[in-house]
Amino acid sequence: MATDYVLVVHGVKHRRADEFNRMVEALLQRVGQTIGLNGRTIKPIPIFWGDLNVQPQATLRQGLEASPQWRKLWMTDFRVSEVIEFAGDAALYLSRHVGAQVVQRFQQMALPALQSAQPDDRLHLVTHSLGSVILFDLLFAARWDDPSLDNDASTRQTRQIVKQLRNALFGLGQTPGQGLPIASVHTLGSPIALFSLLSVTGDSTHDLTKDLRSLLQTLYHQRGKKSLPWYNYMHPGDPLAYPLQGLMPHLMGNAQLYVHLKDVITEHRGLPITVGRLPLLWGGDAHGSYWKSDTVVKTLADALR
Repeated sequence: MATDYVLVVHGVKHRRADEFNRMVEALLQRVGQTIGLNGRTIKPIPIFWGDLNVQPQATLRQGLEASPQWRKLWMTDFRVSEVIEFAGDAALYLSRHVGAQVVQRFQQMALPALQSAQPDDRLHLVTHSLGSVILFDLLFAARWDDPSLDNDASTRQTRQIVKQLRNALFGLGQTPGQGLPIASVHTLGSPIALFSLLSVTGDSTHDLTKDLRSLLQTLYHQRGKKSLPWYNYMHPGDPLAYPLQGLMPHLMGNAQLYVHLKDVITEHRGLPITVGRLPLLWGGDAHGSYWKSDTVVKTLADALR
């Protein structure tokens, strides 16, 4: 029986692997119930990395709170529970030590499944929040192609793992005509639009365009000249969710012909958002809402059919 692998990468504010795994299982169980019997098996590949940042961020908070001026600042709880969670996770991933550990998690949790895939199997990417940036960086960023990174043994090992991940996917790596093909992409509450600023002034080691364009073009022909579906889900109250449709010409150029990207609003109640309610929506309903969203379940089920 053919398998639909669903690679799920979480974003900020996930610190327990068991909770994340249960959340992924519940989401895909609902997807499976929506699809019904279709002759394919759904197999999740959850990538958990949130625990790597617990101790570094705890040390940072202790240092901030030790300042005699800390309690004079406004919204200290918001700074700790929201701003540090996001900015801290992003900074730690870009650091050499924690970034290498995140790459090792992909090696441990994803590579065995990806490398054992059969010809009729497919891969669906589901990424939340900063997880979108992390996965797209590993798969497409030019910085991993820099041979000067091999001068350091630890960095060389990390770069080799990234190569293995890319080689496991159809359309990437040294043998782009082999590997597991991506069948759909789902970005939940993604700040990828913000990170596109890294390459806005020209060439950048964090630029995703070249390899992403190559993947989309190769997949387009493998799929019988059908565009790859990419759904970008946004809750209106989620300050980390940004549209991508309007950025495609800038990011992809002609490669936008090879992907059907659609921005999807997951909440239509039109509730007004005030500054006072923003921390509540971010920490509760908005940024974490995608895992239980009926819209996400339905759209993901349609992609897996």
